[in-house]
This record gives sequence, structure tokens and C-alpha cells, in this order.
Amino acid sequence: MNEPERVCLVVGAGIGVGSSIARAFARRGLTVCVTRRPRHANELNELVDEIRAAGGRAHAFPTDARSEDDVIELYRHIEDEIGALEVVVFNIGANVKFAVTETTTRVYTKVWEMAALAGFLNGREAARHMTPRGRGTIIFTGATASLRGGAGFSAFAGAKHALRALAQSMARELGPQGIHVGHVVVDGSIDGAFARDTKPEFERLLAEDRILKPDDLAENYVWLWQQPRSAWTHELDLRPWAETW
Repeated sequence: MNEPERVCLVVGAGIGVGSSIARAFARRGLTVCVTRRPRHANELNELVDEIRAAGGRAHAFPTDARSEDDVIELYRHIEDEIGALEVVVFNIGANVKFAVTETTTRVYTKVWEMAALAGFLNGREAARHMTPRGRGTIIFTGATASLRGGAGFSAFAGAKHALRALAQSMARELGPQGIHVGHVVVDGSIDGAFARDTKPEFERLLAEDRILKPDDLAENYVWLWQQPRSAWTHELDLRPWAETW
């Protein structure tokens, strides 16, 4: 008789960190479910094809993580049709830069919906399915803005502060029920199209390990999942060795 599938859901499996996280968990034998907004369905399917070609199991779900109905249905479908959720990674970024005088209500609300409301919806649904089993790992991706607001990042910092507070509250509530809740502060430039286009010395910085590498970041998410419950980390701060604090 086949063992039931263990599932890792990556919400926000974009090119870069999210895709690396999905591949890292697939290499550990978990069935990976990945989501992005519907307009990125093609890229999502390419990631699934890549994981399957490497011998892993993966499923794509183009989903609006801000929609309560869509999120509830996503978790129901995974639990009923694929397997039990062992890990949920919420990895939506929502990084935008506007002067505060140019930040519209629409911009502020949209960023909050993407980084805070969607985090709540996914965290809540993960908890609803994990707590009856008394096990599971929920990880939220944070940023420098989770700790301090920078000039031009009022919307982003507000949303990321809210996400961090959510993670703290969930950790205190769910930890005694066997659910490990983690928050990863990613502090520094990450290898990707944006960094390559905006940093003139990108290749040198990357070779010197002054740029965060998505695959290296992903291994830390796996490490959080594998921690024994006698010594859980809640907040993990990741930055290149040369990054200024």
C-alpha cells in the first residue's frame, strides 16, 4: 500500500526564490503545489514541468491569493485530492517604491492585500487543516521592510510589518498545538532580473557571494521544516556576509 503523499504548498512561486523553494522541497520527496496569479500560469506550468522532469511531483494552481473563496477552495482541493499539507510557504513579495505623497489609496490597499491579507488567509487555512493532525510547518517570507521602514516604502513596510505580527501571533497560538510557524527576514539584493538590470557590477558581486542566491535561501526553508520541535526557530534573518546591517 502506498504511503499518503506529503505536500508542500508554495504561495507565490515566482521565478527566483519561490521556484527555488519549490524545487528544494521536491528534492526531499514532498509533492509540491505551487501558486501564482492566473496571468503567470505559463511560467507556473514551466516550473511544474521542470520539477517533474527531475523526478519530482508537482501541481500548478493559478490562484488569486487575496480571494478568500479561492484560497479556501485551494486548500480543500489539495487536502482532498492530493495529500496532507506538511509545509506551507507564503512567499508573496509586493515590493513597490513610491514617495509617500505619491502613494494612492489604491496602491497602499493593493500592497496590503498582497502581503498582509493574503498572508492571513493562507495562514488561517493552513492552520485549519494542520491543527487537527497536531503537526505542520508554516513559513512566511519577510524582508528588511518587516523590521524597519525605508524612505519610499511606506506601503511595503506597513504590509510587511503586519505580516510579521501575524507570524508572531500564529507562532504563539499554534506552537503549543504542534505547528511550527517561522518568519524569514530576507535582507539584501537577490539574484534575479531586477538585480541584474540595476547593479552595474552584478557579476562580480554574485561571484563574491555579495548577492543572495535563491537556491541557498531555499535550503534554509527546508532546514526550518526539518528542525526538531525541542528547538524551533521562529525568526530567521538571512543576508549576504557583506550586507550592512
